[in-house]
Amino acid sequence: MNKKRPVNLDLRTIKQPLPAITSILHRVSGVALFFGAIFMMYVLSLSLESQAGFNEAAEMLQESFLAKLIAWGLVSALLYHFFAGIKHLIMDLGHCEELEGGRLAAKVTLVVAVVAILLAGVWIW
Repeated sequence: MNKKRPVNLDLRTIKQPLPAITSILHRVSGVALFFGAIFMMYVLSLSLESQAGFNEAAEMLQESFLAKLIAWGLVSALLYHFFAGIKHLIMDLGHCEELEGGRLAAKVTLVVAVVAILLAGVWIW
C-alpha cells in the first residue's frame, strides 16, 4: 500500500456532487422522522386520552408556533424522504445510474421536494 498518498480528512473542503448531497439528505430526513415520531406519538396519545386531551392537542397544533414549526419540519422531512426514496427506487430499477442522469434525477428530486415543502408550509401556517 502506498503510504505517501495525500489524505484529506477535512470534510468541509471536499466538494460533494449533487447526487451525493441528495442521498445524504435522504438519510438525514430519515433520522429526523425517527426522532420526530416521539413528538407525534405524544400528540397522538394526548388526543386519544379524552375529549379534553383532543381539544388540547388540536389547540396546541393550531396556536403554538413551536408546535407548528415542529409539524412543518416533520412534514418537510417526510416529503423529502418520500421523493428521494422514489428516486432511489428508480435508480434501483437501473435508470438514471449514469452521471448525467443521476444529476438530473437529483435536481428533479430537490425541485419537487422544495415545491411540496413550500405548499405544506402554506397548508400548515
